[in-house]
Amino acid sequence: MTPEETYRRILSNHLPPEAVDWVYRFLDRYRVHFHITRERRSKLGDYRWPHPAMRGAKEHPFHEISVNGNLNPYRFLWVFIHEAAHLETHLRHGDSVAAHGHEWQEEYCRLLQAQGHLFPAEVQPLIARFARRVPMERAAGRQAEVALLRYDNGTDATPPTTLDDLHPDARFRLKSRPQMLFVALERRRTRWRCREVGSGRDYLVSGSAEVLAVD
Repeated sequence: MTPEETYRRILSNHLPPEAVDWVYRFLDRYRVHFHITRERRSKLGDYRWPHPAMRGAKEHPFHEISVNGNLNPYRFLWVFIHEAAHLETHLRHGDSVAAHGHEWQEEYCRLLQAQGHLFPAEVQPLIARFARRVPMERAAGRQAEVALLRYDNGTDATPPTTLDDLHPDARFRLKSRPQMLFVALERRRTRWRCREVGSGRDYLVSGSAEVLAVD
């Protein structure tokens, strides 16, 4: 088996079959260091751009994308496109623009419009609505994310409750860490500032994190 075949085989374990070719070609085109990670509480994926050694940090000479490996194939693709948009934004604008500002939204819309056909037919209209203009329609994006959550357990499963479904001051437990009790304080873009009741410490938690609401 060639290195390319091995790489494609690994990708096929995490992506819809029809998306493997596009993702492989994207990674190969930009020589991306791609990591499939364990579940992370604070994020589903990230992107790091190349930069020289600075402020005591080592040189980082390559593009790097990571995606949590516990996501279902369609959510994995959704997160990958989000991070791919960061890479494209960096190539066009450098690191002087806001992380999720106008420039990034333009790239994200472009990628979603081009690759929206890789998602289930019933989700495609939501993605099309989300990506039709800048600024992007957050409600449509949220609906698309919830629809993709259904594929964790099959299309007939009830979508799980996520942090974005709650309101400020709601008490909840993370499904991945049910022993900890949190209070949702305020939303910050795609994350929420939350306080862990036992320790009083604040955490930034992804709005897409699955939660168990507490009365």
